[in-house]
Amino acid sequence: MTSNALINQIEVPARQARVVELAAGESARIVDVEGGQVGDVFAFNRHDPSEYLSAAHTRGHLSKLFPEPGEQFVTNQRRAILALVADDSPGRHDMLIPACDPARYRALGVKGWHASCAQNLQEALASVGVDIETVPQPVNVFMDIPVSDAGNLAWMPASTRPGDSVTFRSELDCLLVVSACPQDLVDINGGVPKPLGIEVLSAPTP
Repeated sequence: MTSNALINQIEVPARQARVVELAAGESARIVDVEGGQVGDVFAFNRHDPSEYLSAAHTRGHLSKLFPEPGEQFVTNQRRAILALVADDSPGRHDMLIPACDPARYRALGVKGWHASCAQNLQEALASVGVDIETVPQPVNVFMDIPVSDAGNLAWMPASTRPGDSVTFRSELDCLLVVSACPQDLVDINGGVPKPLGIEVLSAPTP
């Protein structure tokens, strides 16, 4: 079996999102280009966007807070949509925190417009003709939200270094959206949002 070949490389500018189409068997490597940057990852069935990666269903499916390499993420219909193929990072990721949105920034004291992962997702999908009303809870790669024994959450800066990455394989035809989180008021990105990269890899051939 041959290894995966690079099909495409996409830059995700700081505070923005990009969408890629993955056929079943293809993979996407998400790269933290400069280090210390969180990425909100969403995935939708390409043929029926009402089916999407569900963090809640995945936690129930695995009985854990985040998959390990070799395990799958499932949809709101409890079907596998992505598999975690490799994790070349410190391994700190999150499936508890929702996407930042305009209401979140208003609560943090922002007056006027502020980029958000929720709006980034909607704009990225609109660029390929998909409209959604509800923003699913994302998979927050490189986001470090430790849970204490008392059940409290802490918001820690991402511990990734330049070039760290995580790789997902598509288990069905999907639209994958990656948002370089624009959060600059809570210190998850070290105070300064930075870009991410997406490398689309072919399915291995026999």
